[in-house]
Amino acid sequence: MYNNFKSVTLSYKNTPINIREALSLNENDCKALLRELRELEDMTDMLVLSTCNRTEVYYTSSQDYSAEVIQQLGVLKNIPHIQNYTEYFTLLNNSQEAVHHLFSVAMGLESQVVGDMQISNQVKNAYQWAADIGTAGPFLHRLLHTIFFTNKRVVQETNFRSGAASTSYASVELIEDLANDIRDPKVLVLGVGEIGTDVSRSLEGSFINDITICNRTLAKAEKLAAECGAKVIPFENVRQAILEADIVISSVALNEPFITKDSLSQQDLHSFKYFIDLAVPRSVEPVIEDLAGMVVYNIDDINNKASKALERRLQAIPDVKAIVNEAIAEFGEWSKEMEVSPTIKKIKMSLEQIRQEELERYMKDLTQNESDKLEKITKSLMQKIIKLPVLQLKAACKRGDAESLIDVLNDLFDLEKQPTQKIRK
Repeated sequence: MYNNFKSVTLSYKNTPINIREALSLNENDCKALLRELRELEDMTDMLVLSTCNRTEVYYTSSQDYSAEVIQQLGVLKNIPHIQNYTEYFTLLNNSQEAVHHLFSVAMGLESQVVGDMQISNQVKNAYQWAADIGTAGPFLHRLLHTIFFTNKRVVQETNFRSGAASTSYASVELIEDLANDIRDPKVLVLGVGEIGTDVSRSLEGSFINDITICNRTLAKAEKLAAECGAKVIPFENVRQAILEADIVISSVALNEPFITKDSLSQQDLHSFKYFIDLAVPRSVEPVIEDLAGMVVYNIDDINNKASKALERRLQAIPDVKAIVNEAIAEFGEWSKEMEVSPTIKKIKMSLEQIRQEELERYMKDLTQNESDKLEKITKSLMQKIIKLPVLQLKAACKRGDAESLIDVLNDLFDLEKQPTQKIRK
């Protein structure tokens, strides 16, 4: 089974955003794809992972189903000529490469923002959907639980997840720090370009409940607000919204500041107000800080914070890779042992059948007490007899030559003729 794990992947590394958007899958899409793929013969342990930066399908099969996976993606997303996108897909038909890739993705080593904290939850969601649909077999269950345990080790033993390493995450981290000292904080996101959108999405699920989005194009603001559970105000009401907010995140693109000292000095301000200016050129006039209670953070402040966190993460990468390699090696040992498990089961059934047949010849002449003793003695004998073949099989797994020993045991115990039904206990 370990030798048949594969993946079909598409990511930000070689795919433009318009194509990633076209092939992005929500929860319903992922489940629908799993339902379609499980109809394919000889395909098990299926997992579909889709984020803003990647769409990936993992599966176990002796056959290469990559063409069918890509075709089914095209049907699901209503892309009739999906074959035109095949150049963007990476096919990993080597099991070790596919396993290693999933580990790296789940740890955040493959993320656009190295050490991305969201990817772990996204992998957990993908695993839950696979479990819901029934496409997660023993191999995938063990693999994902190993990944989650490894992720805990990475968090506990390294600095790989410490601090916000992107501008939007660093902004949100700062926003939450400032909001901690404000009762019922009101946050205004001004401008929904790429960074304003990222900040709004990252704020979703935070402890801040009062978030308002404002943009020149109202429809854009409404679409993002619906996605993030925020409020919307028309752009003509932006001045009042600025006055009412405790924290203003501005990414308005203009050649001169949009929020100025003059516009605020004419207002009656009674509390601290924080401005986080993410625009270049700056959209918040720095001299606003001359006014009592006004504090301004600019893009350099945010990027310096993110750069320090990113540096710590990059330094931790060798430690993370060492932990991952250790986990993959342990998983590989388990997976190899899974390959000999059917043989071990057949040997046990063969010996148990012999034991039961011999007992039936003598049990009728024995008392209950004698029968119980004989049952106990023969079971103990069988366990001792099977112990050595099992140990030898596991040792052969580690050496990588279990196949030849399996053939010998098949001949020795005539395992191919063993009945499929269970032996009575």
